[in-house]
Amino acid sequence: MPFWRAYYHLIWATKNRLPLITPEIERQLYLYLTSKAGELGVHVYAINGWNDHLHMIVSIPPKHAVAYVVKSLKGASAFSLNQQADKLEYFAWQRGYGVLTLGERQLERAIDYVANQKMHHHNQTTNRWLERVDELDDEPVQTENSETGSDLRIREQRAKYEFESSLPF
Repeated sequence: MPFWRAYYHLIWATKNRLPLITPEIERQLYLYLTSKAGELGVHVYAINGWNDHLHMIVSIPPKHAVAYVVKSLKGASAFSLNQQADKLEYFAWQRGYGVLTLGERQLERAIDYVANQKMHHHNQTTNRWLERVDELDDEPVQTENSETGSDLRIREQRAKYEFESSLPF
């Protein structure tokens, strides 16, 4: 068995950011997502959110790509919710998702941030950078070697990490 420590902060939103995660379905949704994650061998450290999005702190085994895990969780949970006979509104997730990698030293702060989602939203103390989910993916920018014109690496712009306040973890 391989040794691995791979922690992720996953974020995704409801279709068109509609407030579809009602108190009536929230517990069922989170239990379903946790159960489905377990089927994939994914360990869930925290799950919480607001009426239009959710956050998960997870550890994904290296045999699975992050994209596969998120696709499986989003697809299966939407299907499950829409199979309910008493469902009044069609449930759908927005295209795309956010993912951040975490080190072990950042894990507890990330778990705390997710556990306190409702308080953060109620008190308007959310981290805007973590709460932003767009329809279009925001990918890293490629840089070029000025001498040869060839791509050396992919690097995100430094400005993305300069905030008025520090990151939550």
